[in-house]
Amino acid sequence: MRVLVSGAAGFAGTAVVRRLLSSGHQVAALVHATQPARTHDLRPGDILDAASLREAVTGVDAVCHLAALHQVRESFLDPVAYYQVNVTGTLNLLHAMDIETARAGRPLRLVLASTGAVYGTPARQPITEDEIPAPANPYGASKLAAETAVAYQAGTGKIGSIVLRAFNIAGAVDGRGDGDLSRIIPKALAVAAGHFKQLEVNGDGTAVREYLHVDDFARACVLAIEACEPGAHRTYNVGSGTGTTVRDIITATEKITGRPVPVSWGPPRPEPEILLADSSRIRADLGWQPKRSDLAGIISDAWQACSAYGAHSPGE
Repeated sequence: MRVLVSGAAGFAGTAVVRRLLSSGHQVAALVHATQPARTHDLRPGDILDAASLREAVTGVDAVCHLAALHQVRESFLDPVAYYQVNVTGTLNLLHAMDIETARAGRPLRLVLASTGAVYGTPARQPITEDEIPAPANPYGASKLAAETAVAYQAGTGKIGSIVLRAFNIAGAVDGRGDGDLSRIIPKALAVAAGHFKQLEVNGDGTAVREYLHVDDFARACVLAIEACEPGAHRTYNVGSGTGTTVRDIITATEKITGRPVPVSWGPPRPEPEILLADSSRIRADLGWQPKRSDLAGIISDAWQACSAYGAHSPGE
């Protein structure tokens, strides 16, 4: 298949493009004009530019939609921007796909990268797809709105769609790590690299979360693209299912890098003690398994990527 990947030059996009190509698919990369991407079929554009999207989807069989704003704290500061990019951008893409479906006379496939943040903070753990979404921030709410639009469009039969709700993507592939220093693993590595004096942690560092290697997420995207069926819509959690604390991350980072990670312990914030995903549905339906999502492997790969850039922040 020829697959258009939005956000192809990003952290997750790089890994998804790599996996699609290795699986025998052709990739069209939707990128901003100034962004590099590791594929020959570059299609400059923007998900907020409807005209460029119509050109980008021409001749493709499927779309893997990764482009989004994704910082929880930032979403509180500028919720309008998050709705513009995550919701309006998705609507623009659906409209462009609608036009291409009519032109080509066949439905297209769509995989939407979403997030476990749509669930909010449910009491029942681990979280299954049957949990009623209750996002606690504009980021999660905007992604849930995008999911809803995709599901309704699939109901028309014009697309087949799968939503992947990912939980804390991390790690690196091909020397490309995560440059988002609002996330605990990139920030811990940046402290170890000497770019920051200390890692600021709220509370005692015992809250449990889980982390998913970006390559495991990329494999889930490929399986989902291949499993889409016209008129059908499915939603899957994609997570390792392995609980990890902030203290675990600090210890592992110090061991793997051989460098100290000084910590400033701040007052606790109101947050759930544990958030874990139940990913049994995607394992059963698509045969997906997290093969690289052990904590040591995630941090080792991210540190190698960081070191490859001269110990700059991952992903710079």
